[in-house]
Amino acid sequence: MIYFLVTIHVIVCLFLIGVVLLQQGKSADLAGAFGGQGSQTAFGPRGAANLLTKLTTYSAVLFMLVSISLTILLARSSGDRSVLAGTPTQQTTPKK
Repeated sequence: MIYFLVTIHVIVCLFLIGVVLLQQGKSADLAGAFGGQGSQTAFGPRGAANLLTKLTTYSAVLFMLVSISLTILLARSSGDRSVLAGTPTQQTTPKK
């Protein structure tokens, strides 16, 4: 189950990176400064923003849910509750 969730997590991470990089900011080009409509968009001036915004939101929620699930599963599967559980402790006496 953990390997399946790690695979899903990596796929969602790559998809989220791609969706965020595809987005264009509002009025990011020179035509936007003068009120022009962007004619270089594939989905129309605002159609891509709505679609990419929804994809970003859904992938971010899925990313968070998978991250929390992985954290819970890995915490339950590890026998030691501490990172330093296997290291020996050294106590030194203070010098007077």
